[in-house]
Amino acid sequence: MKPIILGTAGHIDHGKTSLVKALTGIDTDRLKEEKERGITIELGFAHLRLPSGRRLGVVDVPGHEKFVKHMVAGATGIDLVMLVIAADEGVMPQTREHMEICTLLGVRHGMIALTKIDLVDEEMLELAREDVNSFVRGGFLEEAPLIPVSAATGQGIPELLAALERLAARVPERPPSSLFRLPVDRVFTMKGFGTVITGTLVSGRVQVGDPVMIYPQGLSSRVRGLQVHNEPVPAAEAGQRTAVNFQGLEKEAIERGCVLAFPGTLKPSYMVDVSFHYLAGAPKPLKNRTRVRFHAGTSEILGNLILLEADEIAPGETTVAQLRLDQPVALVKGDRYVVRSYSPVRTIGGGTILHPIPPKHKRLQPEIVSFLKAVADCPAEELLERHIAQAGFSGISFAELRLVSALTDKALEGHLQALLSRRAIVLVDRDQRTYVHEGRFRELVGIVAGALTRYHRENPLKSGMLKEELKSRFPRPADPRLFQLVLQQMIREGSVLQEEKTVRLKTHEVALASDEASLREEILRAYRESGLQPPFFRDIVQNLKADPRQAKDVLHLLIEEGKIVRTKEDLYFHHEAIEALRERMLAFFAQNPEMTPTQFKELTGGAPRKFLIPLLEYFDGKNFTLRVGDVRKLRRA
Repeated sequence: MKPIILGTAGHIDHGKTSLVKALTGIDTDRLKEEKERGITIELGFAHLRLPSGRRLGVVDVPGHEKFVKHMVAGATGIDLVMLVIAADEGVMPQTREHMEICTLLGVRHGMIALTKIDLVDEEMLELAREDVNSFVRGGFLEEAPLIPVSAATGQGIPELLAALERLAARVPERPPSSLFRLPVDRVFTMKGFGTVITGTLVSGRVQVGDPVMIYPQGLSSRVRGLQVHNEPVPAAEAGQRTAVNFQGLEKEAIERGCVLAFPGTLKPSYMVDVSFHYLAGAPKPLKNRTRVRFHAGTSEILGNLILLEADEIAPGETTVAQLRLDQPVALVKGDRYVVRSYSPVRTIGGGTILHPIPPKHKRLQPEIVSFLKAVADCPAEELLERHIAQAGFSGISFAELRLVSALTDKALEGHLQALLSRRAIVLVDRDQRTYVHEGRFRELVGIVAGALTRYHRENPLKSGMLKEELKSRFPRPADPRLFQLVLQQMIREGSVLQEEKTVRLKTHEVALASDEASLREEILRAYRESGLQPPFFRDIVQNLKADPRQAKDVLHLLIEEGKIVRTKEDLYFHHEAIEALRERMLAFFAQNPEMTPTQFKELTGGAPRKFLIPLLEYFDGKNFTLRVGDVRKLRRA
């Protein structure tokens, strides 16, 4: 049988806790203060076995207006609500607020228990029925069973159990999920066990021995033990009230509002994009940047509500917004939330999470508004493509796509494969499974082509741009691997050529102007005539009275052509002089196993030391010679 969580709702002193005790035999008021004051302050938990043998987890919530935040935490993850209304008082303020909260949290199944019927006569009971029917009209409990009951006498309890049996059979299965998530609603220590947390397991599955993480703190641990309905179990699944015993975590490190999940599966964020419904009963329009209390899962966090479409919204309206929070939250698309006003504290609205890890948005941007309205309810493949496109050059990982889509891993992989097959997206990183949209990829191709075009225009005498320099022009924070993919694609398409360390557009050719051609010949002649004792390049430029920048560009061209050989900064040789020296060295090594610096000097025709050392290091660097102590040996012919 599918696991089901039953939650109570209703005004203070309408008999929620007494009714739970009458149904389950468990008193959910466990605190000394609750016993003394006779009211529920904290969440209470029980379990109920129905006549069919089906077991329900039960969450009993406080009804006092001061403890509504506890009620919101308890309502997280419930499948059925039992709205409790006392026959002697009827609908009261917290009856209304609890119903608003259940509606905003997406509860769609439930019943009404009309309690304390032993305190009223038939006429009063009938008036109470009419009051309740009028109250639920138009809401999700309009057609729900209404059962008169007395926890004190037991009247109506069998009928209530029968109604719960019928309702439980109609509750749909929870949507499948690959994400294990358990919002923490209670933390305590047990002698001999250590730290224990409890909560409603809202999605996924966990078993003893699994590695887990507390979000948003990022604390890692391992499951030592699990209990469901106070009984040890090897595994727990969505829809079960679950107690988890940890290894090595202190109670002080965890609090209500944390979420237990597997390591690396959630991503805390200080911002969430939402669909926000402003309750029709609100007294006045709601302005942009209103300070609010944000309730999601079991957490309550202060923040500001940023209206993205307008400066204010009227009661009853729905809009898209971004919540900017004082503390991070770890949520998933489709999660429900409630917003309460900062002061005085009152439930004012809520809705659905559209994007759990968004960037910071500017207001009144039509493209942002249309994006959020589109992802609110569009086919899965379109949803993924939109998110990958919005991620820009940074791309988005498989783990992040899981959060923004709420798809199972199997479904997510299938849709991504379909997008790859029709070349709508590009896989950038196989390990992290990071994706970039094809449109963004093409933008990057254009950026690289533009950078090369500008470089060729500014450096007409250079055959190409250094690959590392081109990489530095790549937009950040794009993945460095994406640069290589873009370059490879341009090479495959034939628009770009890569030659060793340089890259150029295929259409680029070095074309010398007449004065540059003349300068080229003058520089070559100077180096050819000087042999192995060349002047420094700055002296050549000065003697020729050439423009230094133009001369440098011509020199680089000669180096790329192989006409000039560079040994160190500002020291260059004609390639014919180097080749001739190399041939003499080969002939020498044919007769001798090693060569001393003196012998090398003789081969150069008596070149000074300032040329000898750079030349020796040049041949070493080319792996032609090998230095052994003070002598050189031939490394290769």
